[in-house]
Amino acid sequence: MLNSKHITAVILAGGEGRRMQGADKGLISLWGQPLVAHLLSRLSKQVASIIINANRNHCAYQQYAPVISDTVADFAGPLAGFEAGLSAAPSEWVLFVPCDSPLVPADLAQRLCNAVTHSCQIAVVDDGQRIHAATVLLHRSLLPSLRDYLSGGDRKLQLWFAQHELIKVDFSDQVAAFTNLNTPEALAQLEQTPLQGSALPFLYE
Repeated sequence: MLNSKHITAVILAGGEGRRMQGADKGLISLWGQPLVAHLLSRLSKQVASIIINANRNHCAYQQYAPVISDTVADFAGPLAGFEAGLSAAPSEWVLFVPCDSPLVPADLAQRLCNAVTHSCQIAVVDDGQRIHAATVLLHRSLLPSLRDYLSGGDRKLQLWFAQHELIKVDFSDQVAAFTNLNTPEALAQLEQTPLQGSALPFLYE
């Protein structure tokens, strides 16, 4: 069985933040801490090492973890972050998590690792309602395929997934943990949620 303590996590913070009025989402404050800090706190207990994928504000991010940038130009999306992370990570398996999902479960990495089979190269979160395609465990052997796909100009994540064996990992017991803060309204709503209480029990595991 794959041990999550042997994998690398990459926080995807390389986007343009269009729906956040151009803000660098990883550095947006939630409960007095930037989103990237919340993820570091959650993930550092689960994996061997953490890298941040960012395309601006490198000095700010370097306070938290090593930083890598996309090699594909023009903010090409999660797939460009995947390519950068798989290229830089020292481990065979790499966990990717978007920076606007600061509430990921404390057992995220190990549950994805547990789902991996001998022939599987992708284990992705399924909350019972939809797939969270950017919250995914990938094997480094996917790198040539990913580079070929990007060089062809394609950017649709699901189409690239369809070229490989994929396992959907059931997280329907923790739907709220995959809340995406991709608009100012979503951020404001969560900011008003008390830190203590039954609404967010996964924060205190």
